Amino acid sequence: MKTRVNILQTQPEAYKAMMGLEKYMASSSLTSTHKELIKIRASQINGCAFCLNMHTRDARKMGETEQRIYLLNAWRETTLYSPEERAILAMTEEVTLIQNHLSEVTYDQACKLFDERYIAEIIMMITTINAWNRIAIATEMVLD
Repeated sequence: MKTRVNILQTQPEAYKAMMGLEKYMASSSLTSTHKELIKIRASQINGCAFCLNMHTRDARKMGETEQRIYLLNAWRETTLYSPEERAILAMTEEVTLIQNHLSEVTYDQACKLFDERYIAEIIMMITTINAWNRIAIATEMVLD
């Protein structure tokens, strides 16, 4: 397999900017569970093996159960996720698949559960992981 461009080496300032966004998101008020659910679900949708590998490991380290991780792509068919998590997962899917837009129904549900700051942080977390997914997929980052 041909090695692809390494963004960190060829565009260190761009990578530094992405890391700045990542550091900001790490300090957001989103719970660790919410962050990891967003990262895993978006990575599932995007087919990013590198990010799925990383974030399922991170989720397990923070105490997430195997069952909830395994069933995440079928979250609508189970009661394992709280109303807040379900709203976040719906937002994650709709923002990741943005050609379908973030629907009024999903947005209104989020507004019932979260304040504007938290909604903004959810959207920024979804945006951040989608950017990382695209970098990892485009450069064919190797699993560690």
